Amino acid sequence: MIVRAAPPPAALIRMRRVATGLLVLMAASFFASRALEPRHPAFGFVRAFAEAAMVGGLADWFAVTALFRHPLGLPIPHTAIIPRNKDRIGDQLAQFLREYFLIPAVVARRMQRIDVAAAAGRWLANPRGAGGSRLTRGTSRLAIEVLQALDQERLGGMVRAMLVTRVRETELSPMLGRALSAAIAEDRHRPVIDALIRWMRGALTDNEHLVRAMVHDRAGAVLRWTGLDGTLANKIIDGLDKLVADMADNPDHPLRLKVEESMAGIAERLQHEPGMRARVEDLKIELLENPAMQDWINGLWEQARAAMLRAARDPDALMRGKLGDALQQLGATLQNDPRLGRIINRFVRRTAVGAAADYGDAIVRLVSETVRGWDARTITARLENAVGKDLQFIRINGTLVGGMVGVAIHTIDVVL
Repeated sequence: MIVRAAPPPAALIRMRRVATGLLVLMAASFFASRALEPRHPAFGFVRAFAEAAMVGGLADWFAVTALFRHPLGLPIPHTAIIPRNKDRIGDQLAQFLREYFLIPAVVARRMQRIDVAAAAGRWLANPRGAGGSRLTRGTSRLAIEVLQALDQERLGGMVRAMLVTRVRETELSPMLGRALSAAIAEDRHRPVIDALIRWMRGALTDNEHLVRAMVHDRAGAVLRWTGLDGTLANKIIDGLDKLVADMADNPDHPLRLKVEESMAGIAERLQHEPGMRARVEDLKIELLENPAMQDWINGLWEQARAAMLRAARDPDALMRGKLGDALQQLGATLQNDPRLGRIINRFVRRTAVGAAADYGDAIVRLVSETVRGWDARTITARLENAVGKDLQFIRINGTLVGGMVGVAIHTIDVVL
């Protein structure tokens, strides 16, 4: 996978010019002081400084350049260290993550000291305050870089596998039964019944012709000859319509109560009847293995990744409108409700420890194989852009320190 590198930043270009210009200045000073040294001994100190500064500057230029490429394009051994060892660096980085970050005990110990709920609450309540805007922009850039740089096919496969594994390991029947029981106890099932009754009434209205045709086909010849089949069909339709209307208007209608009783029975069976639980599990596995469901799960990660990219590119959009108000309210609640904070922190800690235990090796392989798939030139350029400015200071310091060492050696030579 090729990761596009940005052009060198202006600060790096400027510091590179300063370091190179200082080296050129030392070279000019050396030749000038060498020519003037016979006229006055003081020029000997200038020559010694410039000579040693050139050596130090050139040595550090070679060392800095050898990290990223062959100096002067010459295939000198042990140069172009980063591009030649990109794969090994990726493996060692992945191993470092595994040994120091993805061990469950280490994750648990680190997460114990982090109050995730309070930090999230402060940020949600005031995302632009206390450096929040800088944090938002920095997090946004980091999220974009990570989402674009990682191997999307492998990462998506890992997310899908994790999702499917969790669903397979979770027994849905008791959860559905408890949810249905809670809904019935709090009368949250009534809108569902109301919706079902409205659907029945609409279906009856839309299919009156089918009822009439059925009565006509099954009526005897005498009924059809006298036209009573139409009257009978009207009576049946009117009776059904009145029944449905009564069910809609009367919450205590016997048929509604029968439906509620049946729902309560289903909730009980979902929780406690082995046969029902087994059938639900079989249905769950059948759904997971259905090609249409697999296609939906496959597209789920890409949709989530696209949504995360949109949110990362415009993080302020999340904090606008009703959603922003709801998130700010959530932030205030997280700060003011210690019990909720403890629950969230415990959940985050267990999730992190579980992910480290279950997927640590997969994450290590993902990091290692992703780095292996990166284009060496592009990654080298990006690393140089990131740390190149500091490395140019090494060149400058090497030039000046070398010059001072040269003056010290020349002084000792003159005195002795």
